[in-house]
Amino acid sequence: MSGHFDVLVTADKGLPKQQRISGRSLAVVILRARTNRIEDLLSLVPDLKHAIEIAKPGEVHEVAAFSEP
Repeated sequence: MSGHFDVLVTADKGLPKQQRISGRSLAVVILRARTNRIEDLLSLVPDLKHAIEIAKPGEVHEVAAFSEP
């Protein structure tokens, strides 16, 4: 599977505003935690796995560790 990706996982919450995702051959999953430190991101792994399983090309999914106001 060299050179082929199905899902881009990022902590860049601005990516969907900067790039057109619809029509792309991959899905995007955005991780939202208090910080980007591994200690804060590890709690997102179960939800991240689920988001990767259901993601379809051109979709954006967010996985958050907290609710925003």
